[in-house]
Amino acid sequence: MRVVIAEDSALIREGLARLLTESGHQVVATTATAAGLPELIHARRPDIAVIDVRMPPEMTDDGARAARRIREADPRQPVLLLSQHIETRHSVGLVSTGAFGYLLKDRILRVDDFMDALTRVAAGGAALDPEVVAALLRTGDSALSRLSAREREVLASAAEGLSNTAIATRLVISERTVETHMRSVFTKLDIPESPGSHRRVLAVLTYLRPTS
Repeated sequence: MRVVIAEDSALIREGLARLLTESGHQVVATTATAAGLPELIHARRPDIAVIDVRMPPEMTDDGARAARRIREADPRQPVLLLSQHIETRHSVGLVSTGAFGYLLKDRILRVDDFMDALTRVAAGGAALDPEVVAALLRTGDSALSRLSAREREVLASAAEGLSNTAIATRLVISERTVETHMRSVFTKLDIPESPGSHRRVLAVLTYLRPTS
């Protein structure tokens, strides 16, 4: 897997590069600033871009804004955001396009979880940290009123990127029951089945979209 790392902390940047290299991946570029990042991604064409949310030059949400520009230029480019502080302003729109992840930085210390998330996002899936999901849910209460408590649990787990099998294991229910809950979610959120659409992603997006 070809990876670009955008992280202003030299310790984290080099640590990530070493972790990925030792896991058999190729780090094709690293940068400590969000300035010029979209151009770097365009030039290197990585399989995934790992981007810190808070980076120079402004040290606010520069990385998240760069990620949005990257996806506007190429909606298929996988992006994994990392952050110590949860930023939701740019995240909801990115979730809708798939191949997107958002993890808190302490997740890197859980190497297996981190590598699984990286692989899933690079393959076009989603990987959202549970705390990120919780923060996003607080902005989307209108959609919650349509769902039962169990349906919310199922959809929140789907938002993290879990498969039906993994959701069933987490909630100690059968996989068929998970499928039943997901069908109910699609119905309640008015997401019909149609060619070329990803109902699961659309359901998560509807669930997480801010009301204001």
